Amino acid sequence: MNKHILHKDVQDFIKNYKDDITTLAFTGSPFTNITTQELIQQIESRQKAEKKLPTWYKASGIYYPPKLNIEQTSSEVTAKYKSELVSGTSLADLTGGFGVDSYFFAKTHETVTHYEINAELSAIARHNFGMQDKKNIECISGNGIDLIEGKRFDTIYADPSRRHDTKGKVFFLADCEPNIPKNLSLLLERCNTLLLKTSPMLDITVGLNELAHVADIHIVAVENEVKELLWLLRKSFEGQPILKAINFSGKSIETFQFNWNKTSAATYDMPKQFLYEPNAAIMKSGGFNAISEAFKLSKLHTSSHLYTGDTNIEFPGRAFTIKQVVPYSKKSMKKALTFTKANITVRNFPETVATLRKKWKIKEGGDVYLFFTTLMGDEKAMIVCRKQTK
Repeated sequence: MNKHILHKDVQDFIKNYKDDITTLAFTGSPFTNITTQELIQQIESRQKAEKKLPTWYKASGIYYPPKLNIEQTSSEVTAKYKSELVSGTSLADLTGGFGVDSYFFAKTHETVTHYEINAELSAIARHNFGMQDKKNIECISGNGIDLIEGKRFDTIYADPSRRHDTKGKVFFLADCEPNIPKNLSLLLERCNTLLLKTSPMLDITVGLNELAHVADIHIVAVENEVKELLWLLRKSFEGQPILKAINFSGKSIETFQFNWNKTSAATYDMPKQFLYEPNAAIMKSGGFNAISEAFKLSKLHTSSHLYTGDTNIEFPGRAFTIKQVVPYSKKSMKKALTFTKANITVRNFPETVATLRKKWKIKEGGDVYLFFTTLMGDEKAMIVCRKQTK
């Protein structure tokens, strides 16, 4: 850490800088003890934090790491959510990083130990916690798994990161640091609850095959984009986990849960009065039959993952009124396309959105919603809809 960055005149410069970063790169740092690159790092990372980490953005005297660390950290929305899943006297954050998760865990635990293998990042987190008056967080630089030897916590939390040499390969937890499957028995001996955060790229079945004693899996999305998978493990738990799909949408929260491996029966039908599209968290969960059963909706096709019914219901996703169902043929399409602008979604259909726009000369936008999909009898169709407002 360069402590000169914390001087008031430098902090004012960082907060008030509005020009393009390239301008600063050319003109150079106006401060003797601070390099241009150090100044750019603070400005860029702070700008990244504005929406993702408003508590840090609004606070005074915050020292920022490289913007990649900001991009990889939990948002305040997801950090707050996961902190409310666990509580107790003590928590160990094995992969502390910038400290966002530890900050929120400190609201649900009496003490938090922030372990971070990167000494610079550990020092940054320690400084920021001091500026935020977080007195119940201790920062220790080093390998968290090694440093918890002989200690016990109510909760252990880890966010394993994928090693660089595994890019492009199938995602396995064993390919991440720290290696959770290798150290699972040790970790479960050291806590009552083990909470893991993983990338949405991890296949749920693959994760379950690598782990044991998984009680709950939370699939967390923000504005219909899956941000993280949360795995709650307890040594005493035996059985099938509950999957919980969460989507933070504006000021509302969409939730749906079901038991993993419980057999659910879906019904199938042709499009009725309303069309329903599950949110991204549910799509990731794979609970397609469970949705049909729980909401008494029919699927359009085994692989289409669109649902229909004659009743307008509250649904964890998007809801539409069906105006027309058009067979996907040249003659039917030409007759039906009385508009030049529409929002297009493709589900279980052989052509891409880009191809369809070009082929049928449909511009993006407007209040018409088109679903190109496959129906229960394998017929291809375009479903013309209007969006329901919540």
